[in-house]
Amino acid sequence: MGEKIRVAQVIGSVFEGGIESCIMNYFKAIDKSKVEFHFFVDQTSKVIDKDIIENNGGKVVIVPHYTHVFSYLRQLRCLFSSGNYDAVHANMTALNFLPLYAAKRAGVKVRIAHGHSNSSKKEFLRNVVKNCLKPFSKLFATHYFACGEQAGRWLFGNKTFEQGNVVIIRNAIDFERFRFNKNIRDDLRLKLGLENCFVIGHVGRFVSVKNHGFIIDIFNEICQSESHVRLLFVGNGPLENSIKEKVSLLRLDEKVVFVGSVANPEDYYNAMDCFILPSLYEGLPVVGIEAQVNGLPCYFSDKVSLEAKLSDLVDFVPIDNPSDWKDIVLSRKSVNRENGYQQMRESGYDIKTEAGKLLEAYRGMCADE
Repeated sequence: MGEKIRVAQVIGSVFEGGIESCIMNYFKAIDKSKVEFHFFVDQTSKVIDKDIIENNGGKVVIVPHYTHVFSYLRQLRCLFSSGNYDAVHANMTALNFLPLYAAKRAGVKVRIAHGHSNSSKKEFLRNVVKNCLKPFSKLFATHYFACGEQAGRWLFGNKTFEQGNVVIIRNAIDFERFRFNKNIRDDLRLKLGLENCFVIGHVGRFVSVKNHGFIIDIFNEICQSESHVRLLFVGNGPLENSIKEKVSLLRLDEKVVFVGSVANPEDYYNAMDCFILPSLYEGLPVVGIEAQVNGLPCYFSDKVSLEAKLSDLVDFVPIDNPSDWKDIVLSRKSVNRENGYQQMRESGYDIKTEAGKLLEAYRGMCADE
């Protein structure tokens, strides 16, 4: 192993989601004089911070989509063999076994399987596939990472977790970036036409797991009793048009704001009055951490890991009745936004500290080989 550790970060498809955000947070904060990240992403990826990565000493490597399994494995094995990698860090959860198999064939000694999520009974077919594949994640791995206890137990099993063989790599963020800023709030609310409104917000890709249709059901219930309310969506994705159609069908167009994918999501948290996340499942959502740092009252589904409650701003609500969500959302309209930042400082999710811990984990693993 050379003085600088070279790590292949295998992500798969990049669509500006929580996993990608988490990895980029670590890349920006980690000591790049001691570690070098190469990001392996597939050719279907839509959002890649290539300039930021390469300007900071990293590299982006485009590979085939994993569904083209033979060409995918062949190219990964070739690249891992020629790239002089000290470690391959797979971030594809139940599909980690694919890049880790290629890494083993290429002779890479440190092969990390990272669990970023779990599963949901409400996604039956997807859940069946994930449960069939997850045992293979350990097959070619030498080390196990997870974003939290729930994700670690789900992917690697209770025994492996309880034996202390799973390293928790927190979904840490830059606290100063997401701290509440009243000036930005006032400017953005004016720009978006949200003055004098109670704004319910959500940040996430328009995919089934995020349960956007249920968010619309909740908001429709709220609109029956409150007139000065707005719903703010930040993000894009394959289901965006179908959600817009549902909004139109319910005649909520003037009350729902779609801003799309943005480079500055921190500004939009400032414009919100509460944050809603009725996901079908989540390991430990980055957006939930960002919202708490910003001081927003947060309403998560009971399918989100309990580990996501890092402050007294969070309530968990079952995904049953939209009217139950309406009642709890409207029951707490005003908080001191600075309290979230102060509470979160003690949570252990500040990227400055956690990036140092990740570097030491890499160094320890590579030194052992």
